[in-house]
Amino acid sequence: MQRLSRISIILASLLIAACASSPPKPVVDFDPQHDFSDERKIAFYALSGQSSGENPVNLADFQKERLNTALRTALSEKGFTMVDSAADADLLISWHLISAEKTDVKTYNSPNYGMSMGYSRYNRYAMYNCYSCFDNTEVRVSNYTEGTFIVDMIEPEKQRSVWRAVTQSKLKGENINDQEVLNNAARVILNNFPPMTGE
Repeated sequence: MQRLSRISIILASLLIAACASSPPKPVVDFDPQHDFSDERKIAFYALSGQSSGENPVNLADFQKERLNTALRTALSEKGFTMVDSAADADLLISWHLISAEKTDVKTYNSPNYGMSMGYSRYNRYAMYNCYSCFDNTEVRVSNYTEGTFIVDMIEPEKQRSVWRAVTQSKLKGENINDQEVLNNAARVILNNFPPMTGE
C-alpha cells in the first residue's frame, strides 16, 4: 500500500507540476533537419513507459495508461491521429521516468533581540532594541525525490529521436489521480510540438 502511494505521488507530481502556480516549463529540443509538416499519425513506441534512476518506480499498468491517455488527449487536440500500429504511424511517442534522491541544505540567519528599557536609536519607545542583538544560524536539511519526465518523438524508419521535451520537478506529497489534471499537464509538455521550423 505504501509503495502504491509513492507511485501515485511520483506519477502525479511529474506531470502535475505543469499545473502549479509557477510550473516548470519543459526544455524542448529537436532535429532542425527533420520535416514535421506532413506527419499527422502517431503511435506509442513499444518501449515507452520505462522508469529508471537511483530508486526506480515500477508503475502499474493503469498508471501508465493514465499517462498514455493524457499524452494521447493532448496530441488529438492538436489535430494528430493516434494509431495502434507503429507500422501505420509517421512518428512514435515515447515517455521515460527518471527519479533521483536529492538533499537540500538551507541556512537561515535570525536575529536575537535583547531586552532593555529606555531610549533606543532604532525605536525610542521600544522595549526591545538591537544593542544586544546577535545572529543565530539555523541549518535545515531535507531529503527529497527529484523527478525527470522525458517525452520523445521517434522517427520509425531510423529509430531515432527527432524531438524531445524534458520537465523536472521536486516530487511533493500530493496524491492526485484526476485524469483531467494529467491532461492539462500533458498539454503544457506538448505545447511546442510540432516545432516551428523554416523561420
